Amino acid sequence: MVADRGEAPVRRVLFLCTGNVCRSPMAEFLLRAHKPASAQWEIASAALSGADGLPATPEAVAALREWGIDMSGHRSRSVDAQLVEWADLIVVMTAEQEREVATRFPQAAGKVRRLGSFGLGRHDDIADPIGQPLSGYRRTRDLINSAVCDLILELLETSRGVAMQEQDSEKIAMQFKIAVGADHGGFEIKEAVKEYLQTHKVRVVDTGCFSAVSVDYPDFAAQVARMVSEGEVDQGILVCTTGIGMSIAANKFPRVRAALCMNPEMARLARRHNHANVLVLSGGFITTEEAIAILKEWLANSGEVGGRHERRVRKIEKLERGLSDPVELFYADHEIYRVVVGEMKRQRDNLELIASENYASRAVREACASVFTNKYAEGYPGKRWYHGCEFVDEAERLAIDRAKELFGAEHVNVQPHSGSQANMAVYFAVMDPGDTMLAMSLSHGGHLTHGHKVNFSGRFFNVVHYGVDRESEQIDYDQIAELAERHRPKLICAGASAYPRIIDFKRLRQIADAVGAYLMVDMAHIAGLVAAGCHPNPVPYCEFVTTTTHKTLRGPRGGMVLCQARFAADIDKQVFPGIQGGPLMHIIAAKAVCLYEALQPSFKEYCQQIIRNAQRLADSLATRGFRIVSGGTDNHLMLVDLRDKGITGKDAAEALDRAGITVNKNVIPFDDKSPFVTSGIRIGTPAVTTRGMGVEEMDVIADLVAKVLDAPADPENLRRVRGEVLALTGRFPVP
Repeated sequence: MVADRGEAPVRRVLFLCTGNVCRSPMAEFLLRAHKPASAQWEIASAALSGADGLPATPEAVAALREWGIDMSGHRSRSVDAQLVEWADLIVVMTAEQEREVATRFPQAAGKVRRLGSFGLGRHDDIADPIGQPLSGYRRTRDLINSAVCDLILELLETSRGVAMQEQDSEKIAMQFKIAVGADHGGFEIKEAVKEYLQTHKVRVVDTGCFSAVSVDYPDFAAQVARMVSEGEVDQGILVCTTGIGMSIAANKFPRVRAALCMNPEMARLARRHNHANVLVLSGGFITTEEAIAILKEWLANSGEVGGRHERRVRKIEKLERGLSDPVELFYADHEIYRVVVGEMKRQRDNLELIASENYASRAVREACASVFTNKYAEGYPGKRWYHGCEFVDEAERLAIDRAKELFGAEHVNVQPHSGSQANMAVYFAVMDPGDTMLAMSLSHGGHLTHGHKVNFSGRFFNVVHYGVDRESEQIDYDQIAELAERHRPKLICAGASAYPRIIDFKRLRQIADAVGAYLMVDMAHIAGLVAAGCHPNPVPYCEFVTTTTHKTLRGPRGGMVLCQARFAADIDKQVFPGIQGGPLMHIIAAKAVCLYEALQPSFKEYCQQIIRNAQRLADSLATRGFRIVSGGTDNHLMLVDLRDKGITGKDAAEALDRAGITVNKNVIPFDDKSPFVTSGIRIGTPAVTTRGMGVEEMDVIADLVAKVLDAPADPENLRRVRGEVLALTGRFPVP
């Protein structure tokens, strides 16, 4: 733990990672580069495992060289007891490494921190970039740099609290910038505070007011709070007559923790216990001398790290991130506000088991609602028809680079508004109207855009459909080979919307090569599983891969095309100007966010849990007498055959919905009922897994489904199940 007030400050910092060839040396050299000249810190790095004497990886060296930092001379070394004893602070990259250090070196107790814990972030692990391209190392560099900067601030604040009277205190103070603001009732104290700070060499931004003439306090609270919220300054100080109005206004801003302090002890506790970053003073109830005494105590303290106080601050942050009420909509259009809030409540209270639905993160939703919605950007990065595109270019490049890295693609177009338009772009790029395409039948699990007669794909092209074997209910690859040989298609389309088994892309490639056809895989449903390594990746086997970015990828509603580099120009011109105009840049920014989330280690754990949950739910339903199509599932969904239960898919879905369980009716292979009635339902686990449910909850869900379908027309039964659903969903909040 960083030194508390009254203890010796941290002087020796040791960074640890697995091999000491990328993350820990990057952290070491970034801290060396950024530390104030007056800071008497010794800095080192070492490996928890791996050989001694290895250089840093070329990508890590290149990533730091871009910032003018040369670590080419670094050589790895292993951590030992002597190094652990030497260090005042040991910084690791992951929670697993925290546990390893605690096990191997009991003497390290109390001085080990995860790098992601510095500042007020989310404590995320910093994953190993080994094996990634330079773009992956840049992302790791940026994460480490952000955390290192927060580490510096914490060490400097500790130094200030421990030794405010040291000779270098003025140099340390100059590392910080404080914004001050007041209304007419706080003008006099604000001027005294500003003079005190400037005398002590603290950089001050004075936002006003600049006289005792009456003004409105929210204007000045907003200026200071916005600067603190956006990181433009380190702290803020606000003054009005009571201090109450300023506190209320400032705390409307994210990441602002404004505290009204009436005496030095309140200031000390606000800093140490609440991690307050905006000091609010009362111009009408304290004297100037009392204000300066409060300010001195404020500056002499910093937030306590670890323990109950930091835990409570994290809970405040979680509340802040969880608030999603559309405030402006409430005032602008109350009717739409009402239906939006109604949908929020429905998603919160219901069990969402539709396989193609998920809960996008708050970050994804914020990008969707960002100012990028205001920008036209026809064209591609660096080649736009409109000016003012420097930031949308950056967002689109990030999305492209992340998709390439995630799936190993040579070229990616992130502009399609949907999976349907992504498919259309591929079809139009390589086929002419009337050309033959081989695709999976919708009635056997395919998709509408795979050649259904009412869809553009079935209207423009001659589509021959394949399906599943009647006995195994799995894809009949021999049938595909036979149909390909007979019809000589120009394109073979694979992928499905209701198929629960692994798809053999290698076999499909062989079939396509045998007849000289292109191979396209629509991986919309399984894209997240592919990204996480939980399903084979089609990219190495295909000329084209299309996908949506929601479903298991957990992003915004949209599409992408991945293709071999030789088809890049053909795909790009089909997307724009071929079938679309201006791209939806707010959605592309959100795609970049979800792709970044999918690159994190936690996403792999999430996808593994999706499959565990799906398999457990399928097994639990089977033990309750339901027939699962194909006998189980390998991915995120299952088809349930209801013929033995004497109920149609339509009636089952409606009864379940009344009980708060959302599924969709779905045809099953060789179904004798219409698509509007169906003999089955489709169930998926991505959304409930996002909420944090595990295999034990799948047993509960299976029991709830069985209860509903045992008496689907009994209102009292549905009411009882509805109560059980609410009890379950109440334990697992939506993101």
